[in-house]
Amino acid sequence: MGSGGRATERNNSGTEVVKRAPSSKPPFTLGDIKKVIPPHCFNRSLIKSSYYLFVDLFFSFLFYYVAATYIIPLSAPYSYLAWPVYWILQGSVQMGLWVIGHECGHQAFSDYPWLNDTIGYFLHTGMLAPYFSWKYSHRRHHSNTASLENDESFVPKKKSSLNSFARVLNTPPGRLFRLVVLCSIGWLLYVCFNVSGRKYEKFANHFDPKSPIYSDRERFQILLTDVGLLVASYGVYKVGMSQGLTWLVLVYFAPLVIVYGFLVVITWLHHTHRSLPHYDSTEWNWLRGALSTIDRDYGILNTVLHHITDTHVAHHLFFTIPHYNAMEATKAIKPFLGEYYQFDDTPIVKAMWREATECFFVEADEGDSDSKGVYWFNNKI
Repeated sequence: MGSGGRATERNNSGTEVVKRAPSSKPPFTLGDIKKVIPPHCFNRSLIKSSYYLFVDLFFSFLFYYVAATYIIPLSAPYSYLAWPVYWILQGSVQMGLWVIGHECGHQAFSDYPWLNDTIGYFLHTGMLAPYFSWKYSHRRHHSNTASLENDESFVPKKKSSLNSFARVLNTPPGRLFRLVVLCSIGWLLYVCFNVSGRKYEKFANHFDPKSPIYSDRERFQILLTDVGLLVASYGVYKVGMSQGLTWLVLVYFAPLVIVYGFLVVITWLHHTHRSLPHYDSTEWNWLRGALSTIDRDYGILNTVLHHITDTHVAHHLFFTIPHYNAMEATKAIKPFLGEYYQFDDTPIVKAMWREATECFFVEADEGDSDSKGVYWFNNKI
């Protein structure tokens, strides 16, 4: 097979051309893919995982110390420059911590499930994120990727379901509005109100133990998640009472906005590109869905974010591979998957605007009776 599929190419005139990923049943199985990955890539090392955890924690606490000790006393105009730099650096490092917590949820941190969940619980709760709640909804996303009926997050709308307001959102101002919402409160809208998530028969969110997202055996851990968030929120409240609201916003909350902006954008871009198919229940199966994702290049942030950005295809196929082995696993599967592997190196800000423009809804190709259950992104209302 080839060396992998670029999602876009340029023709002789320099125009960007989308190359669709294959949507047919792959000529290989998951077991075939696993055979080409070096066996040691599946090994989880508690020492290695702990090293990355401690490095991220060190830099996060260092940045907290610098902000509280040296930036708080600064006066304008120096503070106007120092705070954004701190927010970006701290938000990037804490997004790396989020990724480690995410790996704990996938049991990729170590061979000990109790340790994985303990570390993941404290990491995510410290960033006011519902660990077990998101762990289970995210697991359902991995189980149903690219299914229009059952995927758990960023489920695209069919053209037939659009309302009249969609025309407003499909204009340049509408796209800008969608991107601002996505980057600022998109995470809160999802966990609190299931915005962009799978449609359930009743109201769903990530805090109600009786939410339809969860099974009966998971409900106690959803309650445990809520208790942790209440305790963490009380701790944040006490810090705010001691240091002041301005201190709390500048030092603690502003970097979290960066973290959750990263999280939503990264997740959205992994599953949103005109080269990627989605499937209804007549065509979907797990392997076709898992391959309907795309790796992207975030530059130096690939390393800071532990390569969740440029190894996402391998992650969807084998989610217990730890991040420090994911690059080697990706390198191994690319030539085997050929065109079934998708990669896009478009600069991220440009990609965000392009995807917001081109990927507004999904529809099946007209006149193609052989693939009625395969849907592609489009924007022509």
